[in-house]
Amino acid sequence: MSSSVNANALWIVDTDRCELRDEILPDLEDGAVRVRMLYSGVSRGTERLVLQGKVPPSEAERMRGPHMGGDFPFPVKYGYAAVGRVEEGPSPLVGRVVFCLHPHQDMFIVPASAVTPLPEGLPAERGVLAANMETALNIVWDAKVTAGDRVCVFGAGVVGLLVAHLCAGMPGSEVTLVDPETSRRAIADGFDLRFETPSSLDGEFDVLINASASDAALGQAINHAGFEARIVEAS
Repeated sequence: MSSSVNANALWIVDTDRCELRDEILPDLEDGAVRVRMLYSGVSRGTERLVLQGKVPPSEAERMRGPHMGGDFPFPVKYGYAAVGRVEEGPSPLVGRVVFCLHPHQDMFIVPASAVTPLPEGLPAERGVLAANMETALNIVWDAKVTAGDRVCVFGAGVVGLLVAHLCAGMPGSEVTLVDPETSRRAIADGFDLRFETPSSLDGEFDVLINASASDAALGQAINHAGFEARIVEAS
């Protein structure tokens, strides 16, 4: 059955300027799925660079996203945190809510292997955090966090919170989340994390992770590093 339909996609066409463009999707081939977008997450750091045309030429190929359209700097269709429902494709996937590394677009076609079904009962809007959680998990692996470590995470944004949450799952770990925005204390409390502002931070730590994109925070991480501590710049 033909699946040629119109879709709306968000394109960045100039510095800080976007537009919606109509796209005609191709016919659905065997082994592909057509997904209707439910939610799409925005990466505040990476996508801000893309929006402002600041992707370094040396990193342009590395920063290309799956299913990206166009080229850096402009025009470009970018994004990688899409959650949608499969409307057509292999029968086991039809009707399933899935995650896909796809730009912001209300409907798209990708190979079935490019989507990951979300667990039953997981709110679809929470699924957009899958890409951030993958980043956080890799940061924790790079930091080699182990049981009993004193961990300090700078930056209480999405990635910083997820990193701190994963670290807190290590037996005997002590995790401190640092951010200058005191309004984020309530979120840290919801994760049962100790929260400090940069001015109130004291003590030494075994693992220090900078997820704030702040050079001042990196300097503070160095100042609070204990003996043989590990520092990870994750920004």
